[in-house]
Amino acid sequence: MKNSQKIKWGIIGLGNIANQFASDLLLLEDAELTAVASRDLFKANDFAQKYNCSKAYDSNESLFADEEVEIIYIATPHDSHAALSIKALESGKHVLCEKPLSLSYSDAIRMTEASKKNNKFFMEAFWTRFIPTTKEVLDKVAKEEIGEVKYINADFAFRGSETENLRLFDKKLGGGALFDIGVYPLFLSYILLGKPKEIIAKAIMHKNNIDLQTSMILQYESAQSILHASIVSDSDMKATIAGTKGRIELNSPWFVADGYSLFINDEKEAVVSLPVLGKGYSHEIMECHNCIRNGQIESEFWSHQNSLDLSGIVEEIKKQIGLKF
Repeated sequence: MKNSQKIKWGIIGLGNIANQFASDLLLLEDAELTAVASRDLFKANDFAQKYNCSKAYDSNESLFADEEVEIIYIATPHDSHAALSIKALESGKHVLCEKPLSLSYSDAIRMTEASKKNNKFFMEAFWTRFIPTTKEVLDKVAKEEIGEVKYINADFAFRGSETENLRLFDKKLGGGALFDIGVYPLFLSYILLGKPKEIIAKAIMHKNNIDLQTSMILQYESAQSILHASIVSDSDMKATIAGTKGRIELNSPWFVADGYSLFINDEKEAVVSLPVLGKGYSHEIMECHNCIRNGQIESEFWSHQNSLDLSGIVEEIKKQIGLKF
């Protein structure tokens, strides 16, 4: 496939994240939003018109059957990720599925196996992995510019509302802090330090048994990560990566940071600006395009195994805090 040829996208789940994603698709010359699907045809038509999309469907099956669509972005609530991803892959589509991949490790395995079985590209939509700041910071850490990493501190917290953010508090849809936003600080620790030796997690639970806030300690051979997620309180959403020679502080909000500060021996060495393109989703879209054009079924930067490793970490925390779906 030549780069001059547009890759044609479909979107299932037309909420807030899908709107931001679609706006970034419009920024890329080699991307085209071809079809969208919603149970509400009026909503689908409105979304399609807003983003210059030619086709709107009132069923996911119609989108799966559309021969023009090459890759489907799944932006539905967490509980439907596994079933929709597997169905899309079996329908011959490439898939970019919103995080978290699924609500269980066993489902995450089924999803990656479906990608291999059908020889179709599949990736968890961890957009943070592909933004310029993350790429440059990972490079600096790999070169040991701050020495050996000993400590990571990261959180993701905001005040949600049970009336305005219904999905966040809905257990049936996979609500709660851990699965919705806790995966972000866990992701940062994982990409920098890998799988931990030990995990300690504590949560404050809602009356419907989802976690309102969860704090986590990830213990490594010679490092620790202190992580937190909350849907009932705010934080500055900065992140610190500290090593034996210095530290890196990611700009807030760190998961879509537009730069960072580098400190060596407590002296500020650099303040680096690295803006994202659009909302920031454009970078993961470009990675999808590269992989599809190269005939890859997974990204080397966020592979199937990476997603499975992170899912396994989340599964252990889910167990420790007594979260069941």
